[in-house]
Amino acid sequence: MSAPPPTLRNPGPSWGYAFLLWAERTWPRWLFRPVLMGGTWIGLAFMPAQRAHSRAYLAAVLGRPATITEVWRHFFTFADFLMLKLRASRGVAVPCTVEPENRTEFETLTASPRPALFGSFHFGGSDLLGYLLSGLGRRVSILRLRVGNSADTQMLGERFAGKVSFLWVNDPANLLFALKGALESGDSLALQCDRPEFSAKAEPFEFLGAPRLFPFTIYHLGLLFDRPVVFCIAVPEPATGGLRVQASPVFTPDRTLNREANTRAARLHFQAVLNQLEALVRRHPFLWFNFLPLNPAVPAHAR
Repeated sequence: MSAPPPTLRNPGPSWGYAFLLWAERTWPRWLFRPVLMGGTWIGLAFMPAQRAHSRAYLAAVLGRPATITEVWRHFFTFADFLMLKLRASRGVAVPCTVEPENRTEFETLTASPRPALFGSFHFGGSDLLGYLLSGLGRRVSILRLRVGNSADTQMLGERFAGKVSFLWVNDPANLLFALKGALESGDSLALQCDRPEFSAKAEPFEFLGAPRLFPFTIYHLGLLFDRPVVFCIAVPEPATGGLRVQASPVFTPDRTLNREANTRAARLHFQAVLNQLEALVRRHPFLWFNFLPLNPAVPAHAR
Protein backbone atom coordinates (compact mmCIF):
# COMPACT_ATOMS: atom_id res chain seq x y z
CA MET A 1 0.00 0.00 0.00
CA SER A 2 1.58 3.30 -1.02
CA ALA A 3 2.08 5.82 1.74
CA PRO A 4 0.15 9.09 1.32
CA PRO A 5 1.98 12.36 1.89
CA PRO A 6 2.08 12.96 5.64
CA THR A 7 0.24 16.04 6.90
CA LEU A 8 0.66 15.44 10.63
CA ARG A 9 3.79 15.59 12.78
CA ASN A 10 4.94 14.25 16.08
CA PRO A 11 5.97 17.04 18.46
CA GLY A 12 9.63 18.01 18.47
CA PRO A 13 12.34 18.81 15.92
CA SER A 14 13.10 16.56 12.96
CA TRP A 15 16.54 15.73 14.41
CA GLY A 16 15.19 14.88 17.86
CA TYR A 17 15.25 11.07 17.59
CA ALA A 18 18.78 10.97 16.17
CA PHE A 19 19.99 13.27 18.95
CA LEU A 20 18.41 11.13 21.66
CA LEU A 21 20.01 7.98 20.25
CA TRP A 22 23.40 9.67 20.03
CA ALA A 23 23.17 11.15 23.52
CA GLU A 24 22.11 7.91 25.17
CA ARG A 25 24.97 6.00 23.53
CA THR A 26 27.67 8.56 24.26
CA TRP A 27 26.68 10.31 27.50
CA PRO A 28 26.93 8.65 30.93
CA ARG A 29 23.58 7.86 32.56
CA TRP A 30 24.16 10.40 35.34
CA LEU A 31 24.21 13.12 32.67
CA PHE A 32 21.65 11.77 30.20
CA ARG A 33 18.80 11.22 32.67
CA PRO A 34 18.79 14.79 34.07
CA VAL A 35 18.96 16.19 30.53
CA LEU A 36 15.99 14.01 29.52
CA MET A 37 14.09 15.20 32.59
CA GLY A 38 14.84 18.83 31.78
CA GLY A 39 13.85 18.30 28.16
CA THR A 40 10.54 16.90 29.36
CA TRP A 41 9.81 20.15 31.22
CA ILE A 42 10.57 22.07 28.01
CA GLY A 43 8.28 19.80 26.01
CA LEU A 44 5.58 20.24 28.63
CA ALA A 45 5.81 24.02 28.24
CA PHE A 46 5.55 23.94 24.43
CA MET A 47 2.72 21.37 24.11
CA PRO A 48 -0.32 23.04 25.67
CA ALA A 49 -2.90 20.80 23.96
CA GLN A 50 -1.19 17.57 25.06
CA ARG A 51 -0.68 19.05 28.52
CA ALA A 52 -4.38 19.83 28.84
CA HIS A 53 -5.40 16.35 27.65
CA SER A 54 -2.96 14.76 30.10
CA ARG A 55 -4.36 16.80 32.97
CA ALA A 56 -7.96 15.89 32.05
CA TYR A 57 -7.14 12.20 31.75
CA LEU A 58 -5.23 12.12 35.04
CA ALA A 59 -8.13 13.85 36.80
CA ALA A 60 -10.46 11.13 35.49
CA VAL A 61 -8.28 8.24 36.58
CA LEU A 62 -7.04 9.72 39.88
CA GLY A 63 -10.43 11.13 40.90
CA ARG A 64 -8.96 14.56 41.66
CA PRO A 65 -7.19 17.41 39.84
CA ALA A 66 -3.69 16.45 38.71
CA THR A 67 -0.69 18.49 39.84
CA ILE A 68 1.79 19.90 37.32
CA THR A 69 4.38 17.46 38.69
CA GLU A 70 2.05 14.55 37.90
CA VAL A 71 1.50 15.86 34.38
CA TRP A 72 5.29 16.11 33.99
CA ARG A 73 5.62 12.54 35.25
CA HIS A 74 3.09 11.42 32.61
CA PHE A 75 5.21 13.09 29.89
CA PHE A 76 8.47 11.73 31.31
CA THR A 77 7.14 8.18 31.50
CA PHE A 78 6.39 8.45 27.79
CA ALA A 79 9.92 9.78 27.15
CA ASP A 80 11.29 6.72 28.96
CA PHE A 81 9.25 4.43 26.71
CA LEU A 82 10.39 6.35 23.62
CA MET A 83 13.97 5.57 24.62
CA LEU A 84 13.05 1.88 24.89
CA LYS A 85 11.67 1.99 21.32
CA LEU A 86 14.77 3.76 20.05
CA ARG A 87 17.04 1.23 21.74
CA ALA A 88 15.05 -1.59 20.14
CA SER A 89 15.41 0.11 16.75
CA ARG A 90 19.20 -0.04 16.99
CA GLY A 91 19.22 -3.72 17.89
CA VAL A 92 19.07 -3.84 21.68
CA ALA A 93 17.11 -6.93 22.73
CA VAL A 94 13.88 -6.30 24.65
CA PRO A 95 13.10 -9.34 26.87
CA CYS A 96 9.41 -10.22 26.73
CA THR A 97 7.69 -12.40 29.33
CA VAL A 98 4.05 -13.47 29.00
CA GLU A 99 2.13 -13.57 32.28
CA PRO A 100 0.77 -17.03 33.29
CA GLU A 101 -2.91 -16.06 32.86
CA ASN A 102 -3.97 -17.05 29.30
CA ARG A 103 -0.33 -17.75 28.36
CA THR A 104 -0.95 -21.29 27.10
CA GLU A 105 -3.81 -20.16 24.86
CA PHE A 106 -1.77 -17.22 23.57
CA GLU A 107 1.36 -19.27 22.87
CA THR A 108 -0.68 -21.97 21.12
CA LEU A 109 -2.05 -19.33 18.77
CA THR A 110 1.30 -17.65 18.11
CA ALA A 111 2.92 -21.03 17.44
CA SER A 112 0.24 -21.97 14.91
CA PRO A 113 0.44 -21.01 11.22
CA ARG A 114 -2.99 -19.36 11.33
CA PRO A 115 -2.96 -15.58 10.70
CA ALA A 116 -4.52 -13.66 13.57
CA LEU A 117 -5.52 -10.17 14.65
CA PHE A 118 -3.46 -8.81 17.54
CA GLY A 119 -5.02 -5.85 19.30
CA SER A 120 -3.41 -3.48 21.75
CA PHE A 121 -3.56 0.05 23.15
CA HIS A 122 -1.33 3.08 23.63
CA PHE A 123 -0.36 1.72 27.04
CA GLY A 124 3.05 0.88 28.42
CA GLY A 125 5.26 -1.03 26.02
CA SER A 126 2.41 -2.30 23.86
CA ASP A 127 3.60 -0.28 20.86
CA LEU A 128 6.49 -2.72 20.48
CA LEU A 129 4.42 -5.89 20.36
CA GLY A 130 4.08 -5.96 16.58
CA TYR A 131 7.85 -6.20 16.29
CA LEU A 132 8.12 -8.78 19.05
CA LEU A 133 5.54 -10.96 17.28
CA SER A 134 7.73 -10.95 14.20
CA GLY A 135 10.40 -12.62 16.32
CA LEU A 136 8.04 -15.60 16.68
CA GLY A 137 8.26 -16.18 12.94
CA ARG A 138 5.09 -14.29 12.00
CA ARG A 139 4.79 -11.77 9.21
CA VAL A 140 2.96 -8.83 10.75
CA SER A 141 1.27 -5.87 9.10
CA ILE A 142 0.90 -2.99 11.53
CA LEU A 143 -1.80 -0.35 11.15
CA ARG A 144 -0.33 3.08 11.78
CA LEU A 145 -1.10 6.74 11.28
CA ARG A 146 1.63 8.14 9.05
CA VAL A 147 3.16 11.37 10.35
CA GLY A 148 5.91 13.55 9.02
CA ASN A 149 8.66 12.88 11.58
CA SER A 150 8.24 9.29 12.76
CA ALA A 151 11.90 8.25 12.68
CA ASP A 152 11.26 5.67 15.41
CA THR A 153 8.78 3.86 13.15
CA GLN A 154 11.14 4.10 10.18
CA MET A 155 14.11 2.70 12.12
CA LEU A 156 12.11 -0.19 13.58
CA GLY A 157 10.69 -0.96 10.13
CA GLU A 158 14.21 -1.10 8.69
CA ARG A 159 15.40 -3.40 11.47
CA PHE A 160 12.52 -5.84 10.93
CA ALA A 161 12.33 -5.51 7.13
CA GLY A 162 10.72 -8.55 5.53
CA LYS A 163 8.79 -9.46 8.68
CA VAL A 164 7.01 -6.19 9.48
CA SER A 165 5.14 -3.91 7.10
CA PHE A 166 2.86 -0.93 7.60
CA LEU A 167 -0.69 -0.20 6.50
CA TRP A 168 -1.37 3.52 6.77
CA VAL A 169 -4.77 4.54 8.15
CA ASN A 170 -4.44 8.01 6.59
CA ASP A 171 -5.99 6.67 3.38
CA PRO A 172 -9.24 4.96 4.47
CA ALA A 173 -10.48 4.61 0.88
CA ASN A 174 -7.79 2.03 0.11
CA LEU A 175 -7.32 0.63 3.60
CA LEU A 176 -9.89 -2.18 3.35
CA PHE A 177 -8.28 -3.47 0.14
CA ALA A 178 -4.87 -3.38 1.82
CA LEU A 179 -6.23 -5.21 4.87
CA LYS A 180 -7.81 -7.87 2.65
CA GLY A 181 -4.57 -8.32 0.75
CA ALA A 182 -2.50 -8.64 3.91
CA LEU A 183 -4.83 -11.17 5.51
CA GLU A 184 -5.19 -13.25 2.36
CA SER A 185 -1.40 -13.33 1.92
CA GLY A 186 -1.03 -14.93 5.36
CA ASP A 187 0.03 -11.87 7.36
CA SER A 188 -1.21 -11.25 10.86
CA LEU A 189 -2.42 -7.75 11.70
CA ALA A 190 -1.44 -5.67 14.72
CA LEU A 191 -3.59 -2.67 15.52
CA GLN A 192 -4.21 -0.39 18.47
CA CYS A 193 -7.83 -0.11 19.48
CA ASP A 194 -8.20 3.00 21.64
CA ARG A 195 -8.56 5.95 19.24
CA PRO A 196 -12.07 6.11 17.78
CA GLU A 197 -11.28 9.02 15.44
CA PHE A 198 -9.40 6.60 13.15
CA SER A 199 -12.16 3.97 13.05
CA ALA A 200 -15.46 3.85 11.19
CA LYS A 201 -16.66 1.12 13.58
CA ALA A 202 -16.76 2.60 17.10
CA GLU A 203 -19.10 1.41 19.84
CA PRO A 204 -19.64 2.32 23.53
CA PHE A 205 -18.03 0.19 26.23
CA GLU A 206 -17.68 0.77 29.96
CA PHE A 207 -14.33 2.35 30.79
CA LEU A 208 -13.22 4.70 33.56
CA GLY A 209 -16.70 5.11 34.98
CA ALA A 210 -18.66 5.79 31.79
CA PRO A 211 -19.72 4.16 28.49
CA ARG A 212 -17.01 5.44 26.11
CA LEU A 213 -16.49 5.01 22.38
CA PHE A 214 -13.80 2.53 21.33
CA PRO A 215 -12.93 1.17 17.88
CA PHE A 216 -14.58 -2.19 17.26
CA THR A 217 -13.02 -2.71 13.82
CA ILE A 218 -10.75 -5.55 14.89
CA TYR A 219 -13.75 -7.78 15.62
CA HIS A 220 -15.50 -6.89 12.37
CA LEU A 221 -12.32 -7.94 10.56
CA GLY A 222 -12.15 -11.13 12.61
CA LEU A 223 -15.70 -12.05 11.64
CA LEU A 224 -15.29 -10.97 8.01
CA PHE A 225 -12.08 -12.94 7.43
CA ASP A 226 -12.63 -15.72 10.03
CA ARG A 227 -9.55 -14.80 12.05
CA PRO A 228 -8.97 -15.16 15.82
CA VAL A 229 -8.58 -11.98 17.88
CA VAL A 230 -6.32 -11.60 20.91
CA PHE A 231 -5.19 -8.54 22.86
CA CYS A 232 -1.77 -7.99 24.41
CA ILE A 233 -0.90 -5.29 26.95
CA ALA A 234 2.75 -4.81 27.89
CA VAL A 235 4.02 -3.26 31.11
CA PRO A 236 7.70 -2.18 31.08
CA GLU A 237 10.04 -3.60 33.69
CA PRO A 238 12.67 -0.94 34.40
CA ALA A 239 14.84 -3.38 36.36
CA THR A 240 15.29 -5.70 33.34
CA GLY A 241 14.67 -3.32 30.46
CA GLY A 242 12.03 -5.75 29.24
CA LEU A 243 8.26 -6.13 29.04
CA ARG A 244 5.72 -8.20 30.95
CA VAL A 245 2.83 -9.03 28.62
CA GLN A 246 -0.73 -9.70 29.70
CA ALA A 247 -2.64 -11.59 27.02
CA SER A 248 -6.41 -11.81 26.81
CA PRO A 249 -8.32 -15.00 26.10
CA VAL A 250 -8.45 -15.67 22.36
CA PHE A 251 -11.71 -14.80 20.61
CA THR A 252 -12.40 -17.15 17.72
CA PRO A 253 -15.46 -16.68 15.49
CA ASP A 254 -17.85 -19.61 15.82
CA ARG A 255 -18.90 -20.85 12.39
CA THR A 256 -21.94 -22.57 13.88
CA LEU A 257 -23.38 -19.20 14.99
CA ASN A 258 -24.81 -16.40 12.89
CA ARG A 259 -23.11 -13.00 12.63
CA GLU A 260 -25.38 -11.40 15.24
CA ALA A 261 -24.53 -14.04 17.86
CA ASN A 262 -20.81 -13.80 17.05
CA THR A 263 -20.96 -10.01 17.36
CA ARG A 264 -22.60 -10.28 20.79
CA ALA A 265 -19.82 -12.65 21.88
CA ALA A 266 -17.22 -10.24 20.49
CA ARG A 267 -18.67 -7.34 22.49
CA LEU A 268 -18.49 -9.39 25.69
CA HIS A 269 -14.89 -10.32 24.88
CA PHE A 270 -13.89 -6.69 24.26
CA GLN A 271 -15.57 -5.49 27.45
CA ALA A 272 -13.53 -8.06 29.40
CA VAL A 273 -10.37 -6.79 27.66
CA LEU A 274 -11.23 -3.19 28.60
CA ASN A 275 -11.86 -4.28 32.19
CA GLN A 276 -8.34 -5.71 32.20
CA LEU A 277 -6.98 -2.51 30.67
CA GLU A 278 -8.77 -0.31 33.19
CA ALA A 279 -7.32 -2.31 36.08
CA LEU A 280 -3.83 -1.72 34.66
CA VAL A 281 -4.52 1.96 33.96
CA ARG A 282 -5.64 2.51 37.55
CA ARG A 283 -2.59 0.65 38.83
CA HIS A 284 -0.18 2.44 36.45
CA PRO A 285 -1.89 5.72 35.46
CA PHE A 286 1.22 7.27 33.92
CA LEU A 287 1.56 4.41 31.39
CA TRP A 288 -1.52 5.47 29.37
CA PHE A 289 0.16 7.28 26.44
CA ASN A 290 -2.91 8.82 24.82
CA PHE A 291 -2.23 12.57 24.87
CA LEU A 292 -5.53 13.23 23.10
CA PRO A 293 -9.06 13.80 24.42
CA LEU A 294 -10.21 10.85 26.51
CA ASN A 295 -12.53 8.53 24.60
CA PRO A 296 -15.86 10.40 24.57
CA ALA A 297 -18.63 9.31 26.91
CA VAL A 298 -21.89 8.36 25.25
CA PRO A 299 -25.11 9.81 26.78
CA ALA A 300 -27.76 7.27 27.71
CA HIS A 301 -30.21 8.59 25.09
CA ALA A 302 -27.62 8.08 22.33
CA ARG A 303 -26.99 4.38 23.03
